[in-house]
Amino acid sequence: MIEPLIIEENANRESKNFYDLINKKKAKLEKGFYYEFTDGDLKRIQEIINELREKISVSELFEENHKTRLLRRLERLQSELHKRMSDVDRLWGLVGDAGVVIGKFGTDAKPFVDRIREISDIVFRTQARAEELPSAAKNPLLEKK
Repeated sequence: MIEPLIIEENANRESKNFYDLINKKKAKLEKGFYYEFTDGDLKRIQEIINELREKISVSELFEENHKTRLLRRLERLQSELHKRMSDVDRLWGLVGDAGVVIGKFGTDAKPFVDRIREISDIVFRTQARAEELPSAAKNPLLEKK
């Protein structure tokens, strides 16, 4: 007599667990895709941006209009840097800026380029994690050959 009640209770429990799992997946999908930096990565990116801002501000390498553009980019980037981002395009834009700085100043650009490279490494690791690449994956476009 009790066995059908036990079977029904187990079926109800399994059904509830199944629906809970579906609702969790649905809630996750409704949030959309995003990149999430670790707290340590966010802190380090903020530190690097502050270092870049300081170095650019006092540098005599840059013409005033170039300096202003770079500082504005850093400011916009820093104001948008949140734990979850739908894209990381602004961060990758720094790589283009690094190329211009190398082209203009050669080896004198090293302090700026090193910091931008560190940001690009953090961004790549974050993207790789979101795309479920192996944790040891390196950005093949930025690897030294």
